[in-house]
Amino acid sequence: MIYEVTIDGKTRPVELVRPASGWKCKLEGKTFPLDVALPRPGVLSILIDGRSYEVRQENLAGESVIVIGRERFATNVRDPRSLASRRHVDDASHGVRKITAPMPGKVVRILASPGTPVESGQAVLVIEAMKMQNELKSPKKGTVKKINISEGSAVEAGQALAEVE
Repeated sequence: MIYEVTIDGKTRPVELVRPASGWKCKLEGKTFPLDVALPRPGVLSILIDGRSYEVRQENLAGESVIVIGRERFATNVRDPRSLASRRHVDDASHGVRKITAPMPGKVVRILASPGTPVESGQAVLVIEAMKMQNELKSPKKGTVKKINISEGSAVEAGQALAEVE
Protein backbone atom coordinates (compact mmCIF):
# COMPACT_ATOMS: atom_id res chain seq x y z
CA MET A 1 0.00 0.00 0.00
CA ILE A 2 1.38 3.39 -0.96
CA TYR A 3 0.02 6.50 0.73
CA GLU A 4 0.74 10.19 0.32
CA VAL A 5 1.37 11.51 3.81
CA THR A 6 1.49 15.25 4.45
CA ILE A 7 3.06 16.34 7.74
CA ASP A 8 3.22 20.06 8.50
CA GLY A 9 2.77 20.90 4.80
CA LYS A 10 5.42 18.53 3.36
CA THR A 11 4.13 15.54 1.35
CA ARG A 12 6.01 12.25 1.10
CA PRO A 13 5.10 8.87 -0.38
CA VAL A 14 5.04 6.14 2.27
CA GLU A 15 4.86 2.47 1.28
CA LEU A 16 3.66 -0.10 3.82
CA VAL A 17 4.13 -3.82 3.21
CA ARG A 18 2.95 -6.60 5.50
CA PRO A 19 5.10 -9.70 5.04
CA ALA A 20 4.46 -12.88 7.07
CA SER A 21 5.12 -11.05 10.35
CA GLY A 22 5.24 -7.38 11.29
CA TRP A 23 5.34 -4.51 8.82
CA LYS A 24 7.92 -2.93 6.54
CA CYS A 25 7.87 0.77 5.77
CA LYS A 26 9.61 2.44 2.83
CA LEU A 27 10.19 6.16 3.28
CA GLU A 28 12.55 8.37 1.28
CA GLY A 29 14.27 5.35 -0.28
CA LYS A 30 14.91 3.56 3.03
CA THR A 31 13.11 0.40 4.13
CA PHE A 32 12.82 -0.49 7.79
CA PRO A 33 10.83 -3.01 9.84
CA LEU A 34 8.03 -1.88 12.18
CA ASP A 35 6.19 -3.59 15.00
CA VAL A 36 2.80 -1.98 15.51
CA ALA A 37 0.19 -2.56 18.22
CA LEU A 38 -3.12 -0.85 18.96
CA PRO A 39 -3.27 -0.74 22.80
CA ARG A 40 -6.45 1.40 22.74
CA PRO A 41 -8.56 3.21 20.12
CA GLY A 42 -6.78 6.19 18.55
CA VAL A 43 -3.36 5.16 19.92
CA LEU A 44 -0.62 3.20 18.18
CA SER A 45 2.44 1.75 19.85
CA ILE A 46 5.22 1.58 17.25
CA LEU A 47 8.59 -0.11 17.71
CA ILE A 48 11.31 1.05 15.27
CA ASP A 49 14.91 -0.14 15.68
CA GLY A 50 14.33 -0.98 19.34
CA ARG A 51 12.76 2.42 20.19
CA SER A 52 9.13 2.61 21.22
CA TYR A 53 6.84 5.48 20.18
CA GLU A 54 3.28 6.18 21.29
CA VAL A 55 1.40 7.87 18.45
CA ARG A 56 -2.02 9.43 19.02
CA GLN A 57 -4.33 10.87 16.41
CA GLU A 58 -6.55 13.85 17.31
CA ASN A 59 -8.93 16.04 15.34
CA LEU A 60 -8.75 19.71 16.27
CA ALA A 61 -10.95 22.27 14.52
CA GLY A 62 -11.50 19.88 11.62
CA GLU A 63 -7.78 19.24 11.21
CA SER A 64 -6.05 15.91 11.80
CA VAL A 65 -3.15 16.11 14.25
CA ILE A 66 -0.66 13.36 15.16
CA VAL A 67 0.87 13.55 18.64
CA ILE A 68 4.20 11.80 19.28
CA GLY A 69 5.44 12.39 22.81
CA ARG A 70 5.02 16.13 23.38
CA GLU A 71 5.16 17.12 19.71
CA ARG A 72 2.13 17.77 17.49
CA PHE A 73 2.10 17.54 13.71
CA ALA A 74 -0.68 18.62 11.34
CA THR A 75 -1.25 15.64 9.06
CA ASN A 76 -3.17 14.37 6.10
CA VAL A 77 -3.00 10.83 4.73
CA ARG A 78 -4.24 10.21 1.21
CA ASP A 79 -4.65 6.88 -0.54
CA PRO A 80 -4.21 7.74 -4.25
CA ARG A 81 -6.16 4.58 -5.19
CA SER A 82 -9.28 5.85 -3.42
CA LEU A 83 -11.88 7.47 -5.71
CA ALA A 84 -12.95 9.87 -2.96
CA SER A 85 -9.32 10.87 -2.41
CA ARG A 86 -8.77 11.54 -6.14
CA ARG A 87 -11.95 13.64 -6.32
CA HIS A 88 -10.89 15.63 -3.25
CA VAL A 89 -7.50 16.48 -4.80
CA ASP A 90 -9.08 17.35 -8.16
CA ASP A 91 -11.62 19.63 -6.51
CA ALA A 92 -8.96 21.32 -4.39
CA SER A 93 -6.68 22.21 -7.28
CA HIS A 94 -9.18 24.14 -9.43
CA GLY A 95 -10.87 27.47 -8.76
CA VAL A 96 -11.25 29.53 -5.64
CA ARG A 97 -11.36 27.73 -2.28
CA LYS A 98 -12.71 29.36 0.87
CA ILE A 99 -11.26 29.13 4.35
CA THR A 100 -14.15 29.03 6.82
CA ALA A 101 -14.31 29.33 10.58
CA PRO A 102 -14.76 25.86 12.13
CA MET A 103 -16.32 27.42 15.25
CA PRO A 104 -17.24 30.84 16.68
CA GLY A 105 -14.23 32.83 17.83
CA LYS A 106 -12.09 35.91 17.35
CA VAL A 107 -9.44 36.56 14.69
CA VAL A 108 -6.15 37.19 16.50
CA ARG A 109 -3.69 37.22 13.56
CA ILE A 110 -3.72 37.42 9.80
CA LEU A 111 -0.60 35.66 8.53
CA ALA A 112 -1.04 36.09 4.76
CA SER A 113 -2.41 39.22 3.10
CA PRO A 114 -4.16 39.31 -0.30
CA GLY A 115 -1.70 38.60 -3.10
CA THR A 116 0.52 36.37 -0.93
CA PRO A 117 1.43 33.00 -2.50
CA VAL A 118 0.70 30.07 -0.16
CA GLU A 119 1.34 26.33 -0.13
CA SER A 120 -1.34 23.77 0.65
CA GLY A 121 -1.49 23.46 4.45
CA GLN A 122 0.23 26.80 5.10
CA ALA A 123 -1.33 28.87 7.90
CA VAL A 124 -3.27 31.90 6.61
CA LEU A 125 -4.86 33.20 9.81
CA VAL A 126 -5.31 32.40 13.49
CA ILE A 127 -8.58 32.42 15.41
CA GLU A 128 -9.05 32.08 19.14
CA ALA A 129 -11.90 29.93 20.36
CA MET A 130 -12.48 28.59 23.87
CA LYS A 131 -9.16 30.14 24.99
CA MET A 132 -7.21 28.17 22.35
CA GLN A 133 -5.58 29.55 19.23
CA ASN A 134 -6.19 27.62 16.00
CA GLU A 135 -4.31 28.16 12.74
CA LEU A 136 -6.55 28.01 9.71
CA LYS A 137 -4.62 26.72 6.73
CA SER A 138 -4.78 27.05 2.98
CA PRO A 139 -6.74 24.20 1.37
CA LYS A 140 -4.55 24.37 -1.74
CA LYS A 141 -1.42 25.83 -3.29
CA GLY A 142 -2.22 29.22 -4.75
CA THR A 143 -2.50 32.90 -3.93
CA VAL A 144 -4.58 34.52 -1.20
CA LYS A 145 -7.26 36.29 -3.21
CA LYS A 146 -9.27 37.90 -0.43
CA ILE A 147 -9.36 38.29 3.35
CA ASN A 148 -12.96 38.94 4.46
CA ILE A 149 -12.23 39.92 8.08
CA SER A 150 -9.78 41.97 10.12
CA GLU A 151 -7.77 41.19 13.24
CA GLY A 152 -9.94 41.42 16.33
CA SER A 153 -13.13 40.53 14.42
CA ALA A 154 -15.61 38.12 15.97
CA VAL A 155 -16.51 35.27 13.61
CA GLU A 156 -19.29 32.69 13.47
CA ALA A 157 -18.95 29.00 12.65
CA GLY A 158 -19.02 28.48 8.89
CA GLN A 159 -18.24 32.11 8.07
CA ALA A 160 -15.99 32.55 5.02
CA LEU A 161 -12.81 34.23 6.29
CA ALA A 162 -10.51 34.13 3.27
CA GLU A 163 -10.26 32.88 -0.31
CA VAL A 164 -7.34 31.15 -2.02
CA GLU A 165 -7.13 31.03 -5.82
